[in-house]
Amino acid sequence: MTLSVDVRKRQGAFQLDVAFEAPDGVTALFGRSGSGKTSLVNAVAGLAAPDNGRVAVQGETLFDARAGHSVPVHARRIGYVFQEARLFPHLDVRRNLLYGRRARGLSGEGALDHVAELLGLAPLLARRPGALSGGEAQRVAIGRALLSEPRLLLMDEPLAALDAPRKNEILPYLERLRAETGLPILYVSHNLSEVARLATHIVVLEEGRVLKSGPAEALLSDPSLVHVMGLREAGAVLNAEVAGHEADGLTELRISGGRLYLPRIDAAEGARLRVRILAQDVIVATERPENISALNVLPATVRAIRRGEGPGVIAQLQVGEDAILARITQRSAETLALSEGTACFAVMKSVAVSPTDVSQGLRREA
Repeated sequence: MTLSVDVRKRQGAFQLDVAFEAPDGVTALFGRSGSGKTSLVNAVAGLAAPDNGRVAVQGETLFDARAGHSVPVHARRIGYVFQEARLFPHLDVRRNLLYGRRARGLSGEGALDHVAELLGLAPLLARRPGALSGGEAQRVAIGRALLSEPRLLLMDEPLAALDAPRKNEILPYLERLRAETGLPILYVSHNLSEVARLATHIVVLEEGRVLKSGPAEALLSDPSLVHVMGLREAGAVLNAEVAGHEADGLTELRISGGRLYLPRIDAAEGARLRVRILAQDVIVATERPENISALNVLPATVRAIRRGEGPGVIAQLQVGEDAILARITQRSAETLALSEGTACFAVMKSVAVSPTDVSQGLRREA
């Protein structure tokens, strides 16, 4: 595993007690405000010393309370991107980027051209921070961290200060970063849409403890975590491949359980994607529906039913090798006699999937 964390730290009445291991890729720390996400990231970075425990990155121990060992912050080779870009206003973009190298004692411009191309910064190199948009400034902050040649990148809610258009502007660059660099990333967020697009692994925190951790696809389709994810935001992700583009503006996707038709996606045939399907957009039928407007009707099997305190039910459906969630009423579940093992169909409108819920650039081995 790339990252191994086992830390305990008391902060007043709050107790952080977290242990998990994470592989290469983007590991998202997800949880409500106050769940301990930033405290945990600061412990990994060395900005806060745990009371007990151990932190290791790529096999090297950075902190071990029992051995009295703690690598200084500057020697951990960890890049940190905060909520705010924190650029130097008197330096242009080029010099802000290169500051990351100088701070680590690295000489030369290194991979400046590659990083500038990767993050779309080449046209901005001569600008001062005051002439940048919020999304552009965050890309510069990410580039600065990359040019320090870190072995781990920490991103603490890097999009939280941006409005929706600026978030949508920067997310494709983060997807490209994930796909092309292979750099392990610990990504903090309480925004489930971001997590669904970017994460390959998720650690769910609640009140300072790990509620569950594992591959993104497994956790996002876990009905027991809906209370943390939020009813309106709960939804699974499907791995898909572009099969072709239709003349009427639809894109055909291959998934393990069949075909999906979505509004045109700007991706080449054969491109591998991740598609987020919200639970509230899935209809369940026990017989294949006919003469309906919804184009996506997928054979499924009920894997689990989880009843809430109100009138709602979350059904976990097996669709090929994938699992999706459907949010329905208890009355509907009883009328359809849904239970574990029930054969059914998952019905989804093509236009229900937002373009922002389609992620591109997954690595081949992911």
